[in-house]
Amino acid sequence: MAAGKLFAKEDRRRIVGETVDIPFLILTLLLLVVGLVMLYSASSAQSMYDTGYAISTKYLQKQAVCAGIGLVCMWIFSRIPASFWLKFAWPLYGISIVLLLLVLVAGESVNGARRWINIAGLQFQPSEIAKFTMIVLFAKLTKSFGTDARKFRYGVLGFGGALLGILIPLALEKHLSAIMLMGLVAVVIMFVAGTHPKWLLIGAGCAALFVVVYVTFMGYAGDRITAWLHPESDPSDKGYQILQSLYAIGSGGLFGLGFGKSRQKYLYLPFQYNDYIFAIVCEELGLIGALLIMILFGALILRGFWIALRASDRFSTVLATGLVALIAVQTILNLCVVTNLLPSTGIALPFFSYGGTALAVNLGEMGIVLSISRQRNKTKIQEVAP
Repeated sequence: MAAGKLFAKEDRRRIVGETVDIPFLILTLLLLVVGLVMLYSASSAQSMYDTGYAISTKYLQKQAVCAGIGLVCMWIFSRIPASFWLKFAWPLYGISIVLLLLVLVAGESVNGARRWINIAGLQFQPSEIAKFTMIVLFAKLTKSFGTDARKFRYGVLGFGGALLGILIPLALEKHLSAIMLMGLVAVVIMFVAGTHPKWLLIGAGCAALFVVVYVTFMGYAGDRITAWLHPESDPSDKGYQILQSLYAIGSGGLFGLGFGKSRQKYLYLPFQYNDYIFAIVCEELGLIGALLIMILFGALILRGFWIALRASDRFSTVLATGLVALIAVQTILNLCVVTNLLPSTGIALPFFSYGGTALAVNLGEMGIVLSISRQRNKTKIQEVAP
């Protein structure tokens, strides 16, 4: 009798999908491990230089600690129902705005940009948290609007007003990369929510106009455009970084120079362990290795969207879509910057680039997608417009 109950319980779990999606979990862990390994290689020379040639793992140690924190968050979040985030969408949104405003008055400057907050010795970027809270709020609004999202009042003004609450503080911080990233993710979510395509096209035009105006008045951003179009015109200054990145990619050839054998990481390529880590990947692993990593990212993204499509309710679908779209947009923009298809934006490569806040948040977000995947076999709840 007891055995029968046990088997019945296991069958119910199998039917309703109470176990997380194993392929998505494996892909996430694979990218994390490969990312940490490549971070060690890319940052070893800089670490030796910074520590007086004492240790080569300075950056890896910090990243590993944040990876551990992120894995704990991923495990915890994978066991929390998506409905939890629905309840706290507005409070989290308000907290993120307060943190963004706090950066303007008490933020720390790193590499000339004031985007960090230090609390009790813990340094983090509020913009990373803001990306997540924006997605949660957009998912909540999608559920609230229902089919009314097709109307201008809801699909444009509703989403647009919530987005501006985040983008205005970021604009004051001159954080163009975060503005671009969050704007693109917002468009994806609005499209899924049902906003009419014509409004999205008009919004894209306005965004392009904003970028032109922003670049015109922000000198450093204008310099990035110049470096993108004509890096060879100033090879020792504005075009230096992108030229060194292209040298690294080109020297890798088909099979690469071998793991740990990059030459550009020896202080030739700036931020070789951060925004431009993929250039080191190409140099050491070659085209074949780079393509394999891109395939891993592609598989993770496609599997994430597969989970979103099979979520049990509208909120979970949009939440998973937004979180996976965030990884997708970041990856695409970073690869385009490293190969000079786009001007430098300062957007990191998920799971690879050095940055504790980003890594911990990314892993936590993947935990939420795993939580949503637990309900992937349930009958989708049919929701009607309010």
